[in-house]
Amino acid sequence: MNEKALDLTFRVADQNDLADLLALYKHLISTDLPTTLESQKQTFREMLSHPGLSVIVGHLGDKLVTSCTLVVIPNLTRGCASYAVIENVITHTDFRGMGIGEKIMRQAIQRAWDAGCYKVMLMSGSQNGKANTFYQRLGFQKSKIGFETRRPGYASRPVT
Repeated sequence: MNEKALDLTFRVADQNDLADLLALYKHLISTDLPTTLESQKQTFREMLSHPGLSVIVGHLGDKLVTSCTLVVIPNLTRGCASYAVIENVITHTDFRGMGIGEKIMRQAIQRAWDAGCYKVMLMSGSQNGKANTFYQRLGFQKSKIGFETRRPGYASRPVT
């Protein structure tokens, strides 16, 4: 399936996405720690105003079906090229296996490259075989400290 056939659109989240995002996160961590709605609203306001942090959301029609958080971090090494971290990658369980997760990850990675990042990192549970295979299929490499992929021109160097 392609994006047109799916009516799949991506954008950066805004304050109006909180309720749908919280519902989607139940497909990520069904037993998440409890908190108050007020705390969630305050945290989301902080996230949306945090420099370099984007919550990317994907909709099929008007339904929020996928999301991830991308954080671009300024850096004094690598010629002052920033790096990025991806976290909270989720696709609604009813919409998995349709290529949606890959599309949102490619969106996040491209945003990182567009921001001048030299690498994108993420962490995944060592026992989460499906997710690990998924990230490796997208070009992330397993290393001692997690997974990463590098923008063309920034070759990996062995740890000494």
